[in-house]
Amino acid sequence: MSNLSHPQGAPPAKPPREMWSTRKVFILAAIGSAVGLGNIWRFPYVAYENGGGAFIIPYLVALLTAGIPLLFLDYAVGHRHRGSAPLAYRRLTPKAEGLGWWQVAICFIISIYYAVIIAWAGMYMIFSFTEAWGADPATFFLSDFLQVSENVNIGFDFVPTVLIPLVTVWALVLLVLAAGVQKGIGRANIIFLPLLLVMFLLLVVQSLFLPGAADGLDALFTPDWGALTNTGVWAAAYGQIFFSLSVAFGIMVTYASYLKRKTDLTGSGFVVAFSNSGFEILAGIGVFAAVGFMAFTAGAEVGDVAGAGGIGLAFIAFPTIISEAPLGALLGVLFFGSLVFAGFTSLISIIEVIISAVQDKLGMGRVKTTWIVGIPLALISILLFPTTTGLNLLDVTDAFVNNFGIMACALVTVLLLTYAFRKLPLLGGHVSDVSSIKIGLGWRILVGILSPIVLGYILISELIKKIQEGYGEMPAWFVGVFGWGMVVALIVVALVLSLIPWSSKSAANDPVLDAPNKKEVSK
Repeated sequence: MSNLSHPQGAPPAKPPREMWSTRKVFILAAIGSAVGLGNIWRFPYVAYENGGGAFIIPYLVALLTAGIPLLFLDYAVGHRHRGSAPLAYRRLTPKAEGLGWWQVAICFIISIYYAVIIAWAGMYMIFSFTEAWGADPATFFLSDFLQVSENVNIGFDFVPTVLIPLVTVWALVLLVLAAGVQKGIGRANIIFLPLLLVMFLLLVVQSLFLPGAADGLDALFTPDWGALTNTGVWAAAYGQIFFSLSVAFGIMVTYASYLKRKTDLTGSGFVVAFSNSGFEILAGIGVFAAVGFMAFTAGAEVGDVAGAGGIGLAFIAFPTIISEAPLGALLGVLFFGSLVFAGFTSLISIIEVIISAVQDKLGMGRVKTTWIVGIPLALISILLFPTTTGLNLLDVTDAFVNNFGIMACALVTVLLLTYAFRKLPLLGGHVSDVSSIKIGLGWRILVGILSPIVLGYILISELIKKIQEGYGEMPAWFVGVFGWGMVVALIVVALVLSLIPWSSKSAANDPVLDAPNKKEVSK
């Protein structure tokens, strides 16, 4: 082999960056990332509790004024600077590398507990055939299935019915990721996203024909116009959009870096954003049609049985509906199968943020990096969450990483890029150069002024609430370590990782990265 490409003593050249085969594959992957568990079990109840049909107005305003503009920001960083979140931010300006590692750290924590929820859904899809939860789904879920301990601590009493499917989830996810961007992630989304859509459409159609479905839809969509004067309702709308679109996770930065140079970023962004929102509204219709049936069979009002979203909806309320509904087994398979597919495509994107970052930092190949990242992730997940104490750990970690990890990271990112590094004109110009729909001053105002105000309001409100009220009935030490402690640890880890030198292979021919006998310069 000739040495002409890099003279003796020079660092070896980096392999070419992987690419999506087409823009359509990127759009499918981006939608697959955005459409996750929260679309199915979070949006319907956020809408119901915040004005019903009237909530659609602040929701759409939030989508147009914050969600899509921040999505464009992530696309711009990743596409212009052709790297994982840490590398792309470093190429934008060396001082910003820590922002990328903060996002990687958030994805690390989310991935280790997100996988176990997919494992639960997979088991419940199987349970649906026999309605294994019996007459008391709550007792079955907490006592029989999860075997939740009365003590809030960290234990290692494993629950086989959770452990085995969790190992299976990790094996499948890592095999997909090891196959690469196009052959693994792209193909997985081409398969799973259409399956998810078909399954969920069937679920919605079946739910609509249940007795009482119309009452459920009335409860969801009847507008409470007075709610529009409540700032909390608007904050809820912006919060839902931030969580739903996968902004400030590093996901869209990473996915955009695999796009070809001439790609319509704004057109792609609008497709992804509106597809995601469309699925959320579809989920609201399906879920509340089923809840209306639940109220009908109980002889109660929809509001009396609506309860709350999240894990309680999926694993307690929905099994109750399945047990009473005509063709309940089919309804259960469709619902929990949808959770599995939605969760799986989202988990792939979350872990890809970590793999891409480590691959860039250490200059290693895809397969080797996947195992170096994936095996420790899987082991930590398997060690902590399929246990009798796993539910409480998941609950606290999820609440604090979402509210004070993602939100804080998003706020700091837009403030630094706008006011400290002054990069919005550069990034906006890049988006306009390659896109059919141009962005300019209006986009910079939305990202640099409106988004920080909204993010700051939500963050401060949540901070005050948690300080005053604590977190449920959880012990203070548990919340302190795995809630507040986790939030601080994310920042510390990000700072430490940003200080580690980049490998000589990564730094080859890249003037922004540290390399032997090279001075760091900014592009």
